[in-house]
Formats: sequence, structure tokens, C-alpha cells
Amino acid sequence: MQPFLGPDFLLDTNTARRLYHDGVASLPIVDYHNHLSPQSIADDQSWDNLAAIWLEGDHYKWRAMRWAGIEEDRITGGASFREKFDAFAQVMPQCLGNPLYHWTHLELRRYFGISKLLTPANADAIWEEANAQLSSPSHSARGLLSQMNVQFVGTTDDVCDSLEHHKRLAGDASFKCVVAPSFRPDPAFKIELPGFLSFIERLKACVGAPIESYDALIVALLQRLDHFVAYGCKASDHGIEVLRFGAPASSAKLTRILQKRLDGQLLSEDEIAAFQTAVLIDLAKAYDERNLVMQMHIGAIRNNRSTLFNQLGADVGGDSIGDREIAAPLNALLDAMEKAGGLPRTILYCLDPTKNEVIVTTAGNFQDGSIAGKIQAGSGWWFNDQLDGMERQMTQLAQMGLLSRFIGMLTDSRSFLSFPRHEYFRRLVCQMLGRWVEAGHIPNDQELLDRLMRDVCYQNAANWFLEGEGA
Repeated sequence: MQPFLGPDFLLDTNTARRLYHDGVASLPIVDYHNHLSPQSIADDQSWDNLAAIWLEGDHYKWRAMRWAGIEEDRITGGASFREKFDAFAQVMPQCLGNPLYHWTHLELRRYFGISKLLTPANADAIWEEANAQLSSPSHSARGLLSQMNVQFVGTTDDVCDSLEHHKRLAGDASFKCVVAPSFRPDPAFKIELPGFLSFIERLKACVGAPIESYDALIVALLQRLDHFVAYGCKASDHGIEVLRFGAPASSAKLTRILQKRLDGQLLSEDEIAAFQTAVLIDLAKAYDERNLVMQMHIGAIRNNRSTLFNQLGADVGGDSIGDREIAAPLNALLDAMEKAGGLPRTILYCLDPTKNEVIVTTAGNFQDGSIAGKIQAGSGWWFNDQLDGMERQMTQLAQMGLLSRFIGMLTDSRSFLSFPRHEYFRRLVCQMLGRWVEAGHIPNDQELLDRLMRDVCYQNAANWFLEGEGA
């Protein structure tokens, strides 16, 4: 019987153990998509207590706490940090089988050296031991990134962000981790949403010019994109709840759609689809011209519980997996981008795991021989970044594409304590390959296996986001 989270956790074959311990365990981390605060990194923020760094903003934990019957005051409300921590300790023994149980205890072990199980009985000891360490430089924002050997951080940033914190970080030679902004233009193509009008006002103020036509909107977006590129941007990101594809429309027609929306009129579904499609195609061409990676996060249904949204806003644990059809519009959209002369390196994520095969086969349609794995079937996202979800995604990728060209894991997290998820991923990949070897499905060729593991766990992502300058 293996000990809980012992040295060989998930490594159930000799091949898996060798691949992990002798190969990928010590590789740097390229975390190309997350929601960390660049200000926290630039300021080298420190935290007074474990709950402040562990529970604030973590909707994974909030959902589990609500499920266990914890009242909102001890989750996101006015209760003290200690009361919230005690509530989380109360819930943790109920989380067996949930990835939170693994993540939580990996974080305690890797960052604090604490192997005690988080329970009400151990809460006092863990609270005191972790808090004592949080005051040291090793547990500031930069210290935590350094502990995990994080080499690249891709933050997610609003189109109108000044990027002042990225500028500070770029000028700080004492911090070796690359922190790059990622361009997130969601409000620009979601013309049907209530926030579109306020976004246009913000964008006008940001670029100092009126936006009264479709062409003016694209000019403004590209001006902001070039601002991002000047501060080291490597990627864009798009959250797409409803993936539409509209027939090509002239600039004049798109301007009429824009003006209609600015005048407060409702748009038809065809008008919404035409506008969204046009903006995404024009942005894709701009990304390709600037050698940026385009990420598309597809398939979430957001803010489903209106009382929670009205109380706390977005990204608080009220989102779910969507089940809309995506095969036809996604293929049509990528095809239109390519025909327009601008299909960049692209990562496709879908929250619906039943669409894994759709994503992989769609990615395969648009490989053009120019860049290995140019269109990526992205890693298991959000509700799928647990063991079963990641294994399903990689199995379909291996069977219908090339696992060897996969750019691997990311945290997609707001927490500075989330980086053991890369270890979780690496151990799983080693487990998968080890079992394939033991079953005779792939050869027990050490050089072949070592190269595959290094590429999937590090080098492919380093080549994309660090221009081949990785370890």
C-alpha cells in the first residue's frame, strides 16, 4: 500500500517512477495561462495568514464549501480569515475523491512542508505553522514562484490595462521569471451583452479617439494590442460562451450593426454572429502578423445562479459546463481565419469533455506543416483539470493527433499556491506512459520516452512562449 501523496504518488510502474524522478520532476514550469495579479508579483506581495492567500478568490474551494453546507458569511462574507480557514478545515475531510483533496495537501506539503491532513483537529497546528512561514521572503509572491521553479507566467489582462506592473517587472533584473500580459478582448466581440456599451466608452477613453465605425473599433483594438506587444505579450485569450459563425459582412454592414447597438437597439442572432465572426477574424490576422498565440476557451455557462451573481459578481462559483454544439461553427471560423490570411498558433479548450474528440479532430484539420502542433487541443480545462479529465483529453489527443507536440499543463488559477498542479499533471503523464509500456502498447525505449516526457511537460511550451530559450 502506498502512503498518501508519498514519493511515488500515481507512479505505479517502474517506468513511471523512472520517468518522473529521473526526468521531469525538476523541470521548470511554463504557466502560459493564469489569472495571477501582476501587481502582486511586481509588489512582491506577502500575506499575513493562510486563509488570505489560500481562500480569497478561489471559487473551486468556495463551491465545495457551499456544497458542504457552509454559510456564505464564512466563505466570501464578513467572517474573519480564521473563521473561514476553520470552515475550510471542516469541509476538507468531506472532499475525498475531489481533486481539491489532492491539491490542498500537495500545497501544504510543497510550500510549507506540512504533511498533516487538514482536519478540524489539525487546524490550529496547520494555521500556526503555515502562518509562521508566510512572513519569510520564501513565501512572498515572488518567493512562491521561485520555490516552484516557475520560468514563465502568462497573466490575463483587460484590453485597456495600462500594464504598468508588467513594465515594472520587465525592468527588474533581480527577478528571473518572465511575466507576460495576455490580451483579453472578450467585451469587443460580445456585442449582445450589457457590458458592450460601457466597454466602448472605456476603449474610446483609452485610445483617445471616437469609435463610430467597425473599422475604428478594429483600429482601436490593434492600437491596444500593440501596447501589449510592447510589454512582452505572447498570447491572447478569448472566453467564448456561445460560439457563433456568421456569413462574411462588409465593413459598411458591420458599422450599421455597431451603430444599431450603440443606439440601444436589439440585434438579431444573424447580426450578432456576423459581428463576432468579423472581430475574431480580424484579431486572428493581427495575432498571426505579430506571432502571438491565440487561445479560445469555449463552452462555459456563466453566472447561472442570479442571486449569487447579484451578491458577489462574476467568477465566484456559479458557472457550469455548457453543451452547445461547436463542431460546425469552430471549423467554419478557423477556416475563415485561414482564408483571410491569418490563422495564428492556436490553443482550443472546451469545458464540455464530450467535445474532446471534436477539439482534437478540428485541430488536426488546420495543421499546415509550418509549425509543429500549430493548432493545439488544449489541456483539460476547469472542471476537467483532474486526473480523469486530463487523462481523457491526452488519450484522445494521442489517438487522433500527436501527444508528442502537446504544450501541456497550465494552472488557469488566481492563486499563488496552485503550481503543484503541474506536478499532478506530470505524475499523471508518467503514469500513463508507464502503463502503456507495461502493456506493450509502446516500446520501452528510454531515450524515446524521456524526450516525449520532457517535451510534453516543458519543452514544447518553452519553445512557444520563451522562443526556445528554456532549460
